[in-house]
Amino acid sequence: MNLTRSRFGKEADDLVIFYTSSLPFDRRLYAEDIQGSMAHAKMLAKSNIITDAEYQTLLMGLETIREEIENNTFVFKNESEDIHMAIESRLFEIIGNVAGKLHTARSRNDQIALDMRLYTKKYLNELMYLLSEVQKALVQKAEENKTLIMPGYTHLQSAQPVLFAHHMLAYFNMFKRDYERFADALKRTDVMPLGSGALAGTTYNTDREFLTKELGFEKVSKNSMDSVSDRDFILETLSAAAICMMHFSRLSEEIILWSSLEFSFITLDDAYATGSSIMPQKKNPDVAELAKGKTGRVYGALMQMLTVMKGLPLTYGRDMQEDKECYFDALDTLTITMRVYSGMISTMKLKSDRIAAAIGQGYILATDMADALVRKGLSFREAHKAVGLLTVYAAENNLTFTQVPMEKYLEISPLFDENIKNITVEQAVENRNQTGGTSFAQVEKQISAAKKALGI
Repeated sequence: MNLTRSRFGKEADDLVIFYTSSLPFDRRLYAEDIQGSMAHAKMLAKSNIITDAEYQTLLMGLETIREEIENNTFVFKNESEDIHMAIESRLFEIIGNVAGKLHTARSRNDQIALDMRLYTKKYLNELMYLLSEVQKALVQKAEENKTLIMPGYTHLQSAQPVLFAHHMLAYFNMFKRDYERFADALKRTDVMPLGSGALAGTTYNTDREFLTKELGFEKVSKNSMDSVSDRDFILETLSAAAICMMHFSRLSEEIILWSSLEFSFITLDDAYATGSSIMPQKKNPDVAELAKGKTGRVYGALMQMLTVMKGLPLTYGRDMQEDKECYFDALDTLTITMRVYSGMISTMKLKSDRIAAAIGQGYILATDMADALVRKGLSFREAHKAVGLLTVYAAENNLTFTQVPMEKYLEISPLFDENIKNITVEQAVENRNQTGGTSFAQVEKQISAAKKALGI
């Protein structure tokens, strides 16, 4: 039963039906569509547009359809085009012509706008919950290792000593901003569009404020044309998702590096690694590698949606049907990434001996030596040059800073002394005691603030 071809003399070509159908992917909106239809029917009865008896009949039919879909007995027919028509066609089969009254005072345009907003609200809340679980794993790992010192890197070169906990909390803060972006997107998603009709509103005396309360929205949309054509809330969600996946991708690259033989800073739990089909010794960080690769899918969804919307005049075009498949895939990708990462971070083990050995490689205390010379009266540029010369000498002679003779130190600058020569990584960390720094006290404060924010 096709409910949209009243003015046509023949049925659509089978290939056209296949090409234009969104049912294979928008069927996941069934719960939101039924929820919206139930609220709409209730509003129609409240407004005396349909009778209470008709409302009860519609309610019974819609509930039956929901049970059929959830019990996998519902038959999705290609000719239905989309989830709206699939449900309405089945409603006719169950309750007869009363089903024809359900679509009074609404259009598929405001119907799908409602479904997508309800769906996005649900997913944004889920994403925020899952992201907080990842943050908890990071904070737990930081607290378990809050005195462990590791090399900090710039250009992937050993740069300055930092606490491992400080490193973990950097990602906590990245994900905190992601959480805030999702929460902010939720504010603009939380707008009720139903009642806007196809584009101009409706001639019926409907109660949109009642629908707003019934459906759990914060506010009602103010312009019917904008209501049915707006997909900014999807773009905002995808933008936040893309940034969040970028953060996961950055963390993924560190996990890949840290689990390599050359670094050996961590060991991933066997449940979060895979083997090789030919090399029995391999333990591959495939979860992290896939997170990097899947980031491109989320980026692609954002670019696809921007491209779909960029040339659309008001109000609705069938182009907008393409807002779903990429969107659903992006949300699914981010969701499973969050789920797997909270477990992978929680179970990974640190190799503190390897991390300590890495601290001793290179000349990681060079900046601290320069700072010590500044405190003795040199300008920073003079101190930078002096320690640079010291580094060249040490590297050419395959010596550590502590192995360089004191005579060489004094030859470069008379301001060098034994305290500068023998500065430790613990001192270097502790000296960075400003807000946001990597000192033990500052990191303890960061951990406490993070736990308070997460309610743990």
